[in-house]
Amino acid sequence: MVELGLGGLADYRALLETHHEEWTRLDGLCRISISRFYRDQGVWRTLEREILPDLIERARARGETHLRIWSAGCASGEEPYTLALLFAFGAGLSGCPREILATDADPHLLERARRACYPETSLRDVPDSWHIAFDPSGEEYFLRADYLRQVRFLRQDVRHAFPEGRFDLILCRNLVFTYFETELQAAIARRLAERLEAGGMLLLGIHESLPESIPMLVQERSWLYRKREE
Repeated sequence: MVELGLGGLADYRALLETHHEEWTRLDGLCRISISRFYRDQGVWRTLEREILPDLIERARARGETHLRIWSAGCASGEEPYTLALLFAFGAGLSGCPREILATDADPHLLERARRACYPETSLRDVPDSWHIAFDPSGEEYFLRADYLRQVRFLRQDVRHAFPEGRFDLILCRNLVFTYFETELQAAIARRLAERLEAGGMLLLGIHESLPESIPMLVQERSWLYRKREE
């Protein structure tokens, strides 16, 4: 409001009613984009030791040649790149073919993700053995190209669009089920369930849960749901 020279909320509301492009700017300012590599370490250990091996076995049983994973609301890329590093350094995961798709609504965050250059604070939870994946440059760290190429980024707003196809694993953490209104949360949860393979997993933030029971999903942990077998 200061930037626009407005005196108060009523003036800003009036501006929104006559300048619809301002809604886009406001929407962007309301996003929370705090992230870092290997955030919530216990979740990543569970992925490495339990969830991914199970999904790999299920995919092979279906005759699939690779896993499909979607990171929804990926911000500046730390989450999908952590997945790429997990497959590189995790026990028994390095030989598994996979497709990692990451989406976000913010073009500026996606540009940062494609650049893959991060401050030291973003790496504070990364296991020591993983640091060889980064090249230091001044006060920043660049993810090496071998890992960068393993993630495909796409601009999409999860409120309005989903990527094509089905996925073995969907990560939708610290966005939809924290910041969206309950009715929208439920609608998105149902659509996410539809995009999972039978037996596939939906992973939320550790302090999140679905707003209502989704018949297609079985809760395995407070933050983890499996799609029922068809």
